[in-house]
Amino acid sequence: MVGSIVSLVFDWSALRALTEGPGTGGTLRQEPGDFRVDEVPLYVPSGEGEHLYLQFEKTGHTTAHVLRELGEQVGVRDREVGVAGLKDRHAVTTQWISLPQKYEARVQNFALDGVRVLQLTRHGNKLGMGHLRANRFSVRVRDAAGHAGQAGQTLELLAAQGVPNYFGPQRFGLGGLNAEEGLRVVRGESRVRDPRVRRFLTTALQSVVFNGFVNLRLERGVFTGLLAGDMAKKHDTGGVFQVEDAEQESPRAARGEVSATGTLFGKKVKPLTLDAGALEQEALSALGLSADLFSSRKGDRRLTRVFPEDVSVSPEDDGFTVSFTLPRGSFATSVLREIMKTDVDAASPLLPDDEAGDLEDAE
Repeated sequence: MVGSIVSLVFDWSALRALTEGPGTGGTLRQEPGDFRVDEVPLYVPSGEGEHLYLQFEKTGHTTAHVLRELGEQVGVRDREVGVAGLKDRHAVTTQWISLPQKYEARVQNFALDGVRVLQLTRHGNKLGMGHLRANRFSVRVRDAAGHAGQAGQTLELLAAQGVPNYFGPQRFGLGGLNAEEGLRVVRGESRVRDPRVRRFLTTALQSVVFNGFVNLRLERGVFTGLLAGDMAKKHDTGGVFQVEDAEQESPRAARGEVSATGTLFGKKVKPLTLDAGALEQEALSALGLSADLFSSRKGDRRLTRVFPEDVSVSPEDDGFTVSFTLPRGSFATSVLREIMKTDVDAASPLLPDDEAGDLEDAE
């Protein structure tokens, strides 16, 4: 039986940060070029094959808008287009898409303000959602003059210990209210009828539970360690195993070799057990939820922390530029929040297809 809900509204202040002390402060996205995202593909196109691979740079457009324009100008149908991830309109972003080679001549004439085709090549298979290794971020933080050194220290700590892999505010919509509507969806009470929007709203509900689980691990001092019953993931091979002896396995976690995962609840994923299961149940209960609400979803596992790679900070006259690479599905806002200690993007009115990460990581 589901109890009364404490709060499903996204709020940075309710989520513990890993790093302590004041941040650099500052402001983001004063100009489109202040936030850049470059897709790091899972594989390089071979140059041969029946699928046309197109890399483009866009500014001021969602991925969905570019694909609609491509469809209108080229005549390609939605189901023929392959995409690895969806990118934010409030940034300069680069990404790959695929379409059948029969459209090659028409693609040469594709034109859209704010969109520039960078490469056109071929490959043997259609690009699929998730065929993405990582995203490379370069973010200008303004109104934070003199804080580049502090930002660099924080970023180095995150690279060593990992950053809490919270779902950022993009997942929860304007006002952070998407999870509340997601609850109405799974209860059969929502008036939303669009299947894609209903799916996105349900992922928001999954995400708020996951965030609560990560927050509890930070509160209990087990963020960089493991609990009995954890399903831990090896960072080098991606292998997942159940933790039976937490004391024996935790040193590997402290070294960054493995990390705990949290459950994105659904019919094809088993909840955690033992001590980890108790903590997970605590996260559910605090929100007045139960695992059986998610029977319409497949479910998945998500790392509770990720390690930023290729980190750097460059001083600017009015602040600094921070650069780092994150695995697909992770949110740059989680890194920036640790550095700045502000409610990063909390009021951003982003739509479901505006996320700079990968919306398909949550089932």
